[in-house]
Formats: sequence, C-alpha cells, structure tokens
Amino acid sequence: MSQVQQIIRDEQSVGRALVWAGEMIRKGLKGGDVLLTLGRPTRSQEQNRKMWAMLRDIARQVPLVINGREVRADPEDWKDVFTAALQQETRMAQGIDGSVVVLGMRTSKMSKAELSDLIELIYAYGAEQ
Repeated sequence: MSQVQQIIRDEQSVGRALVWAGEMIRKGLKGGDVLLTLGRPTRSQEQNRKMWAMLRDIARQVPLVINGREVRADPEDWKDVFTAALQQETRMAQGIDGSVVVLGMRTSKMSKAELSDLIELIYAYGAEQ
C-alpha cells in the first residue's frame, strides 16, 4: 500500500477524516499490517524554493568565518548556520575519531510554521547586511 494523507484543518473535519481513515485501513489490511501516523504538514515546495534562493543570495554576498578564515560558504553551510540560530542551541557529538561533529536541524522535517520562522530569520539577517 502506498502512503496516503489527508489534512484536517478544523474540528468539523475530524468525523469525516476518521471515516476516511477507517476505509483506508480496511483497504490496506488486505495487503498486510497498516501503520497509522499522525503529524503536522511539513514545509511546502514554495517555501523550500524560497529558502534556497535566499540562502544562495546570502552565500554570494556575505562571507562566513569557517575554521578561523573568512570564506565564501556554500548555501548548505549557511543553512546550517541559520537552522542553528533558529534552534537557539548547538548540538554537538563526539565523532568516531574523537573530533567534534556539529549536528544540524533538518529543514525537510520542519513544519510550515518553523520554515516560515527560518525564512524570516534569513530576511532579518539579510536586512542587517
């Protein structure tokens, strides 16, 4: 069975969604076990495109200090910088060779609201620069 989704936006939609979920579960059980998962919608493709366009702009225009040197960093490096700022914490782990590994936040798992906050943070930073 492929994955199916339905967005529930208000309490009036709950009953209809439960009926739909029951139908999907019954159909899916014909092929084996079914996993029911509840969650929040993640970022939209439009948000994703906007974030990467903004990160490319920052990367082209603003140097980043990496290992004590000012360099033109990749958009991916800037994404790590901004997501760490959004989290307001830095998570670090010890690498298998004893080095320090900085753990970043995955934007692919962000909710629409979280990615909106990240985009606003990038806007604010860009305005300061």
